Amino acid sequence: MAHGHTLPSLDICKALAGLGVKVTIITTAKNAPLILSMVSNYSEISLRTIQFPRVPELPEGCENTADLPSMALLVPFLKATKSMRPAFECVLREMSEAGSRPLCVISDFFLGWTLEVCQSFGIPRIVFHGMGVLSMVISKAAYGNFPSLLAMPDSDPIRLPMSVPFAVYKRDISDLERCKVPDDPLLPIIVESGEADVNSAGLIINSFEELEGDYVAALERFYCKGATAWWIGPALLYNQNQIERPVGSKQADPSLSYIKWLDERVGTSGVLYVSFGTLAHLSDVQMDNIAYGLEMAGHPFIWAVKSATWVSPDNRWEDRLKGRGLVVHDWVDQRRILSHLAIGGFLSHCGWNSVLESLSEEVPMLAWPMGAEQPLNAKLVVMGLGAGVMVREVGCGGTIASEVIKDGVKELMGGERGRQARDRAREIGRLARQAVEKKGGSSYKNLEGLIKFLQERVKKKV
Repeated sequence: MAHGHTLPSLDICKALAGLGVKVTIITTAKNAPLILSMVSNYSEISLRTIQFPRVPELPEGCENTADLPSMALLVPFLKATKSMRPAFECVLREMSEAGSRPLCVISDFFLGWTLEVCQSFGIPRIVFHGMGVLSMVISKAAYGNFPSLLAMPDSDPIRLPMSVPFAVYKRDISDLERCKVPDDPLLPIIVESGEADVNSAGLIINSFEELEGDYVAALERFYCKGATAWWIGPALLYNQNQIERPVGSKQADPSLSYIKWLDERVGTSGVLYVSFGTLAHLSDVQMDNIAYGLEMAGHPFIWAVKSATWVSPDNRWEDRLKGRGLVVHDWVDQRRILSHLAIGGFLSHCGWNSVLESLSEEVPMLAWPMGAEQPLNAKLVVMGLGAGVMVREVGCGGTIASEVIKDGVKELMGGERGRQARDRAREIGRLARQAVEKKGGSSYKNLEGLIKFLQERVKKKV
């Protein structure tokens, strides 16, 4: 129940439906309209809603992390999801009694309580994290050995269970500091979800062999015997021609104003797309620095601003950039923007969805990780794949000066490293499209393999 988890989950649903598998999506009433708007064209996909509990700590109607007034309320939100267990059991019971017993349940990592329910019905639970393979392996290795890691000097690289193309430091694992606080309320939830995770029947990974195949074996070693990691991504490419937007968006017309703006800039030196996802919070000072940095860089840009409080740093800033810069204070169709011919780069927080969307569209990245596993994703893009440039070389947090932002933009959009990153992004995009092709694509074969594995499992029981 977070947009960053929902969107790739729906991509997976569509990919399964494309192979003739019937999919039932279980969600809550407030999340249903957005989901229905994205799957209404698929006769194989149906929706079941269950009630989200009323919790005193949460605002009424808060059924998605996007509705949280503060991420400090994430813990009561996650705890509240456990109250949905009886309703979830009821859905599985009804399906089983109606002769439509599921082949499996694909469950979000944070809904670890679904494991016991699935086991009681003899239905395999397949986990979906929404992360890449490498970041999962590094995170699991770090949390499994956090006492010794915390005692290490910050300057020492972390030893990992496999070879990686860059050094990893404590600062690259944003949530490791939580382990220093034994009464951190999120830790027990992560531990409980992690135990359910490794005891599940397998996991689905929104990645592909040519990108991260070298790390899959290391990931599977964290799981119970027989569990398989099925890489089937980039899931968005199974249905890349469908344009989607949330119900109630102010921009209901498919001829969006920012797309028209981009249409007018096809054939230029390339437009930079700027977005930091739905959860990242930047101070007004940092937003000002971004604004001035973009101005000083001199490249055209489109900036999706999520902040409801920030206004441009001075009265003349937008006037000075008229025709060269566009600020959008509304929801934008990121996939449609990244696929536009005018886009030449993406300044991003490097959430895994954004990484896949950017590279699948052959767009190089200016990496600015904000938290979670994003520093690891950024290092993979820049140092591992060579498909991007780093805004800065170390960690998260702190305020980045406008001059640093300017230099990063100029390097990505017009420098030698930017040119090399663009070449690599083109190559990775080609490999991503090949991975989901029906004839011989590595991810497509894995998707077929997952369905066959589940069907054979049912036959053995019969």
